[in-house]
Amino acid sequence: MTPSPPPSLPADARTDWRATIRWWEWRRLAYNAALAATFVALTVRTWPRLQPELNRHAIPPLSVLALLANLCYSAAYLLEPLPRASMQPHVRDRWRWTLWLAGTLFAIFLETYWFLDEILPP
Repeated sequence: MTPSPPPSLPADARTDWRATIRWWEWRRLAYNAALAATFVALTVRTWPRLQPELNRHAIPPLSVLALLANLCYSAAYLLEPLPRASMQPHVRDRWRWTLWLAGTLFAIFLETYWFLDEILPP
């Protein structure tokens, strides 16, 4: 007996998800750039106190934090079906931009808090 192939999405749903992925993934670059710029700015601002803390042992934890930040970014895909109820493109785009901006600002806030409270020695 041959197993039946799994049901596939209709062509318009596949196209819609491709457009969604394209929209969010292009903005992931800006999200990562904003977080990197925040890290560089905080590093420059606190360099005298931070210099002894930045060594090769700091790379793995910082890498894990970067991966976690990108995992949190992917949570936007869980909220993506909400604007689909309104099929008006301008409403959906406004929702996406609001969600992206709020998420990016929240990530910058968390990064700043983590940097100043956990990474930088008191």
